Amino acid sequence: MRIKRSMKLPALLLALAVFATACSSDTTDEGDTSTPDDTATDDGVDGTDDVAAGQAGGTLAQVLARGNLVCGVNGQLAGFSLNEGGTYTGLDVDYCKAVAVALFNDASAVEYVDLTSETRFTALQSGDVDVLIRNGTWTASRDGALGLQWTATTYYDGQGMLVNADEDFASVADMNGTRICVQTGTTTEINLDTYFRSLGISYEPVNVADEAAITENFSQGACDGYTTDRSGLASFASDYTGGEVKILPDVMSKEPLGPAVREGDEEWFDIIQWVVFSIIQAEEYGIDSSNVEGFDSQGNPAIDKFLNSTEADYGLGFPRDGWVVDVIKAVGNYQEIFDRNIVPLNLDEGVNQLWTEGGLMYSPPWN
Repeated sequence: MRIKRSMKLPALLLALAVFATACSSDTTDEGDTSTPDDTATDDGVDGTDDVAAGQAGGTLAQVLARGNLVCGVNGQLAGFSLNEGGTYTGLDVDYCKAVAVALFNDASAVEYVDLTSETRFTALQSGDVDVLIRNGTWTASRDGALGLQWTATTYYDGQGMLVNADEDFASVADMNGTRICVQTGTTTEINLDTYFRSLGISYEPVNVADEAAITENFSQGACDGYTTDRSGLASFASDYTGGEVKILPDVMSKEPLGPAVREGDEEWFDIIQWVVFSIIQAEEYGIDSSNVEGFDSQGNPAIDKFLNSTEADYGLGFPRDGWVVDVIKAVGNYQEIFDRNIVPLNLDEGVNQLWTEGGLMYSPPWN
């Protein structure tokens, strides 16, 4: 539960007393109705028990005591988190590293856990991972009913459709009566149905569990199209060896992707949130991994404070000073992360540009 800081003290104390009484009197277990399915229709979960179990002593305290970060990722998605023999690369992986650097000044202090669409949210709810940095869309039902909380968006995406290059489909509107590969346990299923209904056409869903099953089904002609986030389609196309493919121009949904944590652990939320913001702010200031040490601020006090801040300056809960410089030195600013991981997928920035360039990437002021 998040308590608004604007509450007056007497009201706050009363609210806390009521909350404590309610908690102490709740001796019945009404059952955990959570399932691995994370579609928008699975939201009978309040996540209270899992949140409490996951934050005994606070996630930050647990992570520091353990000496490493346990980061939930996809593991199969080129450009975002790809596990190749235990070596992980991708945009999401760079954010896992950034958090580890902020806490320990060690990008290798991360244990990666590969999670499917069915297991990703339950793994975070139960405390099996400290943070989920995986392609999971931030939605109202997930934010409200799963007991989870999303931090700042690291990649703005949208659902698309991929087909064989020799198909005559110019857009999804041409795909009436086709078979569509779609991953189970995702909002993609709902978006697909909504979009086809809006076009007044029909389709047959071919439900698959993971990327490997999608490749098998698509290559064998079991489906005429494959739908997921456009970034996922680009990742699929970059590794697909079954022939030439193309991504249709349709953007079927809004898919803000970013780190998720357990709701109610505000200190840990702030850590993850402001690591993300530091990477965006560095790009806005023109600071990158090659110039962050000894950067000439030209007397700009805001930049000086950003680079030389102490924990006392912001009170965000970071266990050590100087973490901003270390993070940028280790993983770079947002543009560097994007260029390293996403540009090879032949995806342009779109709205994943700074707000000063017409995009949506924005950091609150560092003061």
